Amino acid sequence: VQLQASGGGLVQAGGSLRISCAASRITFNRYLMGWFRQAPGKEREAVAVINWTGSAPYYADSVKGRFTISRDNAQNTVYLQMNSLKSEDTAVYYCAATTGYNSATYYVRETQYAYWGQGTQVTVSS
Repeated sequence: VQLQASGGGLVQAGGSLRISCAASRITFNRYLMGWFRQAPGKEREAVAVINWTGSAPYYADSVKGRFTISRDNAQNTVYLQMNSLKSEDTAVYYCAATTGYNSATYYVRETQYAYWGQGTQVTVSS
């Protein structure tokens, strides 16, 4: 399994950014996909998780109403649309994949994920 994250960069507060994660060597539509982030000096945390079919995603309280996770099973890609970005969103964002129950809200711990991408830096300037 390979996961390749892309799309990070520098954006001003209030702006938007979309990051992507392309998966290969995987039966993509049988994996739940998650986006995690890690800011300097902080633990990695789940930001958003999406199940096989893209229904009932999970969002961390800190990003609800601002971030949207989606997936394109034909393209083996998961996206994270980030709007109204804040300085506290600055972090390295990682995509991750796991198999299991088709419930996004269940898979919010990093230890539940077997496969990880390399991370993409998102920096929000205030």
